Amino acid sequence: MTDPAALLLLLQHGDSFFPGGAFASSWGLETLHAEGRASDAAAVERFIDAQLRRRWATCDRPALLDAHRAGDDLERVAAADAELEALSLARDQRLASRRAGRAFLRVHARLGTRNAADYLERIAAGRAAGHVPVVQGLAWRSAGLDEEGAAAAAAHLTAVALASAAVRLGAITHVEAQDILGRARLAVAGLLREPPPERPHTFTPIADIAMMRHETQPTRLFAS
Repeated sequence: MTDPAALLLLLQHGDSFFPGGAFASSWGLETLHAEGRASDAAAVERFIDAQLRRRWATCDRPALLDAHRAGDDLERVAAADAELEALSLARDQRLASRRAGRAFLRVHARLGTRNAADYLERIAAGRAAGHVPVVQGLAWRSAGLDEEGAAAAAAHLTAVALASAAVRLGAITHVEAQDILGRARLAVAGLLREPPPERPHTFTPIADIAMMRHETQPTRLFAS
């Protein structure tokens, strides 16, 4: 990316400073940490790598691309949303993604991003779920990010959110988080060079079961 304006736009929307609500969830990491199964840098890195390769790349990325390519066709966006809903097995996962998606869209609606307010109305009417990858594709296209930039920003935020959760849980230090993110960046670059799957799918059973157990934990820091 050589256009400074496009690069700055990507940095703005791919920054954790943007109030999108994605950092309220651990996606099962909190449960695994409580059970002693994700309590050091190596375990956290394995968890993040699995989420990027077996959930984000094969499921979230296709949903984001479908929504981005749909443009102003909100019916097509909602179809991608419904498919992602069906592929999200854990209740906490579905609810956390919907809440974060709505928070993300509310910010974009206030910023005047095209389609953000209309899609919020569709969600309020029960005609769309509002999952994070879908609303990212919808809003970021309208904001001016191309699909490659949108996918890169989404993958980066996924990795940062998980590393941040691990730091807040006390599983890793800030320096270890940056070390992990450096290798995650290389993994993401490779994933972005690969074509998305023809049909979205996911295989993260350990994280899915952890999120299901998270629903019954008496003390919880994160939404999932």
